[in-house]
Amino acid sequence: MTASEVARTTGRAGEIAAAVAGDEPAFAALTERHRRELHVHCYRMLASFDEAEDAVQETFLRAWRGRDGFDGSLLFRAWLYRIATNVCLDQLRRTSRRTVAHSFAEVPWLQPYPDGLLDEAAPADEGPDAVVVERETIELAFVAALQALPPKQRAAFIARDVLGRSAAETAGLLDTSVAAANSAVQRARTTMQQRLPARRADWSTGELSAAERTLLDRFIDAHERCDASAAVAIAAEDLRITMPPYPACYEGLAAFAPLLERAFGEDRDGDWRLVPTSANRMPTAASYLRRPGDSEFRAFKFDVLRVEDGRIKEITTFGPALFPAFGLPPTL
Repeated sequence: MTASEVARTTGRAGEIAAAVAGDEPAFAALTERHRRELHVHCYRMLASFDEAEDAVQETFLRAWRGRDGFDGSLLFRAWLYRIATNVCLDQLRRTSRRTVAHSFAEVPWLQPYPDGLLDEAAPADEGPDAVVVERETIELAFVAALQALPPKQRAAFIARDVLGRSAAETAGLLDTSVAAANSAVQRARTTMQQRLPARRADWSTGELSAAERTLLDRFIDAHERCDASAAVAIAAEDLRITMPPYPACYEGLAAFAPLLERAFGEDRDGDWRLVPTSANRMPTAASYLRRPGDSEFRAFKFDVLRVEDGRIKEITTFGPALFPAFGLPPTL
């Protein structure tokens, strides 16, 4: 260990000691360093950006109230993860929400996660294992599939296969035996293999590909010009469209046509302006609508795109509630 590493470790130990002793500013500074990665963890558990925010707030509250229980046997960060996991498990017990997750329409509480905030998830000084936010484990299909798992299986799977924790660490996180934790992970893996698309290897990069960026540009252009034929030209024959929290699921180009007519036809609600962004490591368009008689384009929806074989395979449409989280203005 270098001198600077020793100094940092010693300083961190002093910071933790002060926080546990009741220094509220020190405690707040220490926990705040882990806010975003804990938020991502809770998001995977709950599939809701807003509910994850509530869970992190509850985590910090429980940590402050229970700081005397931190005995130094765990890293402070690992201790926070244990609390956050228990907060999520408690919330899931109260809601009793599970789904078979064949479609996002079956996960009505699903919300998108801004890529800009994912980039903040791992503190620079915590090393490469601070949190895993690779595309494979944050895409909407993955997060939705997690919701099919019983809560403890979900927590065990995330600990082992997403965060890379050991069997012993996973057992400690869930306050159970190693054998029980391993069993939960194996059952969860089986379920996830059944729920996830076969081509998961295509998700290995966190950056949008050139093809995805091109399709997003064409998607935006088609909408701003209200060009239905251009929109159809970039869509797969078996395109699927879902709109959480609504239960509707539209499959195939024949089902796509009425939606295009409503959005682009002569009787449409107004004119469109779209802003490119990204959510869950997926190409995303933020849409603004200017209704007849209005002088401004107002936040209307997100369209999160899944691209396969050079075509848009899936569109997941969300309302405008999270525009502020994406750093987007309410009007253009």
